[in-house]
Amino acid sequence: MGKADRNKSQSARARIAAQQAQQRKAEQRRRMLIMGGAAVVVLAVIGVIIGVILSAGASKQTQAAATTGPLPASVQANLKVPASTLARVGAGSALPAAFKPVTGSPLTSGGKPEMLYIGAEWCPYCAAERWAMAVALSRFGTFSPLRGIHSSSSDVYPNTATLTFYQTKYTSSYLVFTPVENQDINHNLLQKPTAAQQAIWNKYDPTNGYPFINFGNRIIAGTTYNPQVLHGLTWSQIAADLHNPSSPVAQGVNGSANLFTAAICRLTGNAPASVCTTAPVSSLESRI
Repeated sequence: MGKADRNKSQSARARIAAQQAQQRKAEQRRRMLIMGGAAVVVLAVIGVIIGVILSAGASKQTQAAATTGPLPASVQANLKVPASTLARVGAGSALPAAFKPVTGSPLTSGGKPEMLYIGAEWCPYCAAERWAMAVALSRFGTFSPLRGIHSSSSDVYPNTATLTFYQTKYTSSYLVFTPVENQDINHNLLQKPTAAQQAIWNKYDPTNGYPFINFGNRIIAGTTYNPQVLHGLTWSQIAADLHNPSSPVAQGVNGSANLFTAAICRLTGNAPASVCTTAPVSSLESRI
């Protein structure tokens, strides 16, 4: 090979080497761009996840804040429904068959008969039963100021206006009312039943459903009327309807309250007579 041919060969190899070097650099840049793009995507996904978590937490806090508040004084006052109005309603649309007889010694506390309620603040069926319990119990004693809440926004009958018995004081000469609001609006533990309360709940309702109400030797594990009658109404509208015997609210709430009153009168030996011997209470005792 002549000198000219050797120079041409070396020049060709140099060009090939240079091209290969450029290709390697281009491949490295391409890989770096891919890796960088992947990192950006990963960071973006992480950011979205964090945002969703923070948003969900804030949403729960907002929901809890939006569903609680002082029960207006006028609403609590309207829980004292006149006996004449209750008499006109009778059992209304309530279901006497919801009361189930059970065996065992009736509950007592401090020498008085005891009524036990276990429910949850998110529960729409508890939302309905609390109105009826409040009307009935107001005939036997006095509640400290009650707090208004709304049931869960993601359950049936969403955002039902109701009240809560959590941290409520009830005073009566005739019975002890023991409320246990087991879970709050976000399904978190609020009040833990005592071992004795849990044993009663397990015995008579092994599913531990809400609401659970024990009136001595009668229990309710479910609801006594359709919560639909409360749906979309405010606290004030519900409380006002309690005084209109023909309203669906009065037919449901007051009808159940009359049944609850009859069940309580069984516990108290029909005391006070001013409540337990009036219509329709005395006639309803035989139906539960």
